[in-house]
Amino acid sequence: MSVGVPAVPGRGFRSFKTTAKWVRKLALFAVAGYFIPEVLVFYLCCGVLDVMRNTRRTFSTIDRYFTGNGIFTWLLSPFNLFMDLISLPYWNKGVYKLADLPKPYQDEIQNVLDNALKNDLVGKLEAKMGDQKRGMIFFKWYGKNISTSVDIPEFHQQYKYIRTIGVSVFNKKQSTGKHYGPLRVTLRVLYNINNIASKDAYIKVGNQVNHWQDNKLFIFDDTLQHQSCNETDAVRYCMFIDILRPGLFPRLNSTILTGIRWLMAPFNAIFYQHWTFIK
Repeated sequence: MSVGVPAVPGRGFRSFKTTAKWVRKLALFAVAGYFIPEVLVFYLCCGVLDVMRNTRRTFSTIDRYFTGNGIFTWLLSPFNLFMDLISLPYWNKGVYKLADLPKPYQDEIQNVLDNALKNDLVGKLEAKMGDQKRGMIFFKWYGKNISTSVDIPEFHQQYKYIRTIGVSVFNKKQSTGKHYGPLRVTLRVLYNINNIASKDAYIKVGNQVNHWQDNKLFIFDDTLQHQSCNETDAVRYCMFIDILRPGLFPRLNSTILTGIRWLMAPFNAIFYQHWTFIK
């Protein structure tokens, strides 16, 4: 008598769900191609130019960009490519070192980092995080000062190039999924404030991995697919600072960013729905 191999529960259902998902995706493209073919072709061209900037060009990278959590980045690709154009001759490097930025930018960034350490920012946040998985606090958001219970007056001063100052806190064994930022008006500066004694806390952008143990400072274009991981048993405190992209028209970039702040404010909760805000 032969003994059959037990079926894997749910395998057929998962396969059906995957197939149904792809049918829906293809149907949406087919409808768009029928009713607005010129618009679809334009957006596909912009999207291909944009997504190919990623150094990890796997099927998953492209799928996420066009039909997953990168779809907002795709829809904004014409605007983002325009920002690349008006930022010339400062070519978008994707990943930067501090020395790649103009000296006034470096000075402002260093000022914020020095004040974070001087004011014992980690100590002030430790009691407020509790058991939350991922915490977020803003001191400045797109140029607007935010009042918080953690008082760092230096973060509220007027900066010429810095537009956002905040801290993301990852509790132990917490990571994000792979995702894309939507807009390319700014560059993202990350600085891990506390000391991490493990390579299991890092950020990955394309094929590049930055371990906070080895390098506390990391600057990149966050419209590239990235993932932040803390697989250690310690809490990770990371400053994030958004700076205007260097370019020939800083006032234009600043004006555009102010407009974006007003447009994005009602949707802020969508982009940070998996975070607990520290007041």
